[in-house]
Amino acid sequence: MIQLALIGIGTGNPDHLTAQAVQEMNNADLILLPRKGSAKSDLADLRLAICAQVLTHPVRIAEFDMPIRDTGGDYKRAVDDWHEAIAAAWRAQITTHLPAGGRLVLLVWGDPSLYDSTLRIAKKLKAGGVTMQVRVLPGITSIQLLTAAHAIPLNPLAGAVTITTGRRLRAHGWPEGTDTIVVMLDSGSAFEVLEPQSITIWWGAYLGMAHEALEHGALGDAGPRIIARRAELRACHGWIMDVYLMRKEQI
Repeated sequence: MIQLALIGIGTGNPDHLTAQAVQEMNNADLILLPRKGSAKSDLADLRLAICAQVLTHPVRIAEFDMPIRDTGGDYKRAVDDWHEAIAAAWRAQITTHLPAGGRLVLLVWGDPSLYDSTLRIAKKLKAGGVTMQVRVLPGITSIQLLTAAHAIPLNPLAGAVTITTGRRLRAHGWPEGTDTIVVMLDSGSAFEVLEPQSITIWWGAYLGMAHEALEHGALGDAGPRIIARRAELRACHGWIMDVYLMRKEQI
């Protein structure tokens, strides 16, 4: 039996882990960390830094090479194939390090339930014959960090909030029936497709970290600043994790 704990680690600041998460990491038989190539090597380094800070005794840590997703063809099929490949990589590590079962921990950026596929991959592993119990230990999400950094509420008074992706915003525009949208997983500044009038944006990258970057203002003014700053930060760090909230004026 594999007891899998999926731990939300927010944006990588060890101070944002819950006490429950720290306890679970210290009770683990194995902590499994993905490597995503040299361009994102500091992402793996951040996970290692978290382990170094919160582990109070030696815990076995194993790293594996994260499969690369095919960016061509049908998007959903490519993602499903990618998830199968990740599940196979997990299975290989479990066979090597936990052949008799044990407590396995995976550290998940943001939150395992919010635009993250770790739970879907775990389901594929169970469907493939691995006997497993899955627990989720939520952490601080990037949305919480964004609203806290800007000292704003998530929702307007009696207003609705929609959480969406850059891909959907670019394809479908502003979702109907909502005053506020939070956009995640946006690799290309999808807010450019919107008419900026009456829209305010609050943006943040590397939230809660030493090099946190923030911008906000009317979309027509702040949008170009965000685009330029994203390019600068990506060039500097080799990767970027950002999220933004946009709100339409209520009439």
